[in-house]
Amino acid sequence: MKKLIIVTLLILASLMALVWLGSKNQKSPVKDTGIKSALTASEYVYDFGSISMKDGEAIKEFVVTNETDKDIIFPSLITSCMCTKAFFVLPDGKTKGPFGMQGHGYVPPLNETIKAGESRTIKVVFDPNAHGPAGVGFIDRFITLTDSSGSSLKLEIKATVTP
Repeated sequence: MKKLIIVTLLILASLMALVWLGSKNQKSPVKDTGIKSALTASEYVYDFGSISMKDGEAIKEFVVTNETDKDIIFPSLITSCMCTKAFFVLPDGKTKGPFGMQGHGYVPPLNETIKAGESRTIKVVFDPNAHGPAGVGFIDRFITLTDSSGSSLKLEIKATVTP
C-alpha cells in the first residue's frame, strides 16, 4: 500500500512538472519583431466601451503620421481577427481595402507609400455579430501596418460586446 502511494505521488509530481515546463515554453500567438515603426499615431489604443450586437458595426479612425524625412512604403495591413476589417484612406478620400486576418480568405497587399511629413487614416470596422452569440464579452483586437523594412505599427481596439 505504501509503494502504491509513493508511485502515485511520483506520477502526479512528474505530470505537474511537465505542465509547468510546458507553460513556461509557451510563445505569444502574435508575432512581435521588436522593431517599432517610424510612424506615430494619434492614439494607439481605443476602447469602444460597451457595444451591443443589435447596434451593428463599430467604426474607429486612427490617424498615422510619417514624421521622418523619408517616404515609407507599406506592403501590408492586417487585422488579428476576422471580425475586424481595416481600410487605408487615400489622399483623395477613397479607401483601399478591406484588409482582414491572414489565413481567412484573401488579404490583398496594401502597397502604399506615406510620404515624409504626411498623414493617413486607418479606418477600422469591428463587427460584434461576427462570432454570433459566443462572441459576447470582452474583445481585444489588433491592426498591424507593416513597412518594407519589416517594422510595424500596432493599433488596438477593445470593447465589451453585449447581446
